[in-house]
Amino acid sequence: MFNFNLDDHYYKHIHFIGIGGISMSGLAGILLDAGYDISGSDMKPNSRTESLTDSGARIWYNHDSNNLHNVDLVIYTDAISLDNVELRYAIDSKIDIIDRASFLGALMKNYDFSIGVSGTHGKTSTTSIITEIIEHDPSNPTILLGGQLDSIHGNLKLGDRDLIVTEACEYKSNILKYYPTIAIVLNIDEDHLDFFDNIDHIINTFIGYAQNLDEFSHLILNADDENTRKLIGETKANISTFAINRIADYSAKNIKFSEEGYPSYDLYHKHKILAHIDLNVMGQHNIYNSMAAFIACYIYGIDVDTIVKGISSYYGVHRRLEFKGSVNGATVIDDYAHHPTEIKTTLNAVRNRFASDIYCIFQPHTFTRTKLLLNSFSESFEDADKVIITDIFAAREKDYGDIHSKALVEAIRRNGKDAIYLETFEEVEQYLIDNVKPNDCIITMGAGDVYKIGDNLLQHEEEVKSLI
Repeated sequence: MFNFNLDDHYYKHIHFIGIGGISMSGLAGILLDAGYDISGSDMKPNSRTESLTDSGARIWYNHDSNNLHNVDLVIYTDAISLDNVELRYAIDSKIDIIDRASFLGALMKNYDFSIGVSGTHGKTSTTSIITEIIEHDPSNPTILLGGQLDSIHGNLKLGDRDLIVTEACEYKSNILKYYPTIAIVLNIDEDHLDFFDNIDHIINTFIGYAQNLDEFSHLILNADDENTRKLIGETKANISTFAINRIADYSAKNIKFSEEGYPSYDLYHKHKILAHIDLNVMGQHNIYNSMAAFIACYIYGIDVDTIVKGISSYYGVHRRLEFKGSVNGATVIDDYAHHPTEIKTTLNAVRNRFASDIYCIFQPHTFTRTKLLLNSFSESFEDADKVIITDIFAAREKDYGDIHSKALVEAIRRNGKDAIYLETFEEVEQYLIDNVKPNDCIITMGAGDVYKIGDNLLQHEEEVKSLI
């Protein structure tokens, strides 16, 4: 098993292949702060690589064996294949190598306490709510986010060694490499089928994760999720359950929604009211996220008043139901949803707020997910009035020609929804300019670069106004 002591500097020069990734950049930032010599490579710059460069990292925007001069350890992300020239060179040169998840698991052991937020959906939002809570507490944790949160000015908060808070993704069974003292499992759904065989494979992976936890750990489970309940009885950890619809240790009752679609509820522990919660983000899914965050912080030892104040201070994280602005009276929202369950949940939250037409622009993410979950995707757009599908964002995959966005459009139409395929972002923008009315809602959706459509519309708002 790989061990890493943050203080001993056994590895002096550490190189990251894919350093621009959201998690990789955070890890690099922690090591830079601890005094390590950090270098890395990626294909293009972004705000995170620029920040790392400003902090002293050396970054190349290509992959070349010459980038690994005097390197002691190479950390590589999941997107890197074995034929990567830098990884191959490291292997041939017998430089120590470690994948991102294994390194994160080893790094977490340097902290007295750790909170790992896992589940198919809601990890970034829940971790961000925990962050807001802790920002109102005297503690000074280290936080690794899978998104950009304004209150910590990005995806990384550098803190002390008492607590680390991080997302724990299940892709490639990475959660089996983590041993948090407080583990959250929000839900378990069918996804990442380019790696997992089926839902049973995914459930068994989460069971393995639960079995990693010892009797001094805490496991927080969503009892309303059928698959998550299967972890009960599979762990030595102390279990706390939360739910809206079932009997659980923590329950949300007296749920109400404001005109803006923001939920409020009373949180009960057993049969006793613990707190009244007011949220400033839309959707029932954020009730679940806030409950999980509350319980984790409560177990950690933060007082109830501070937790409640922190939750009410959460106004969302970038790319999660993010209000971007308005174009001639039409609201522009962006969301990271790229799974059928996420799409359905997000659109339901938006529908609760907007009575006028909702234009959903969806960019499918990966060919495998689009192909294997096609039927589920086709049933996810019920709350949209117009669905516009763009080309599939390939991400880490190659296009073998066996699935196309047009197939998804046809499937959506068979379910009675108005859907069209538009190949380019420019075509989408022009379509919206020609059709959207004041009080309508434009929501861009997907894990790729579909957000650029909303950004372009807002950037050229004056031009848009003259054309609508």
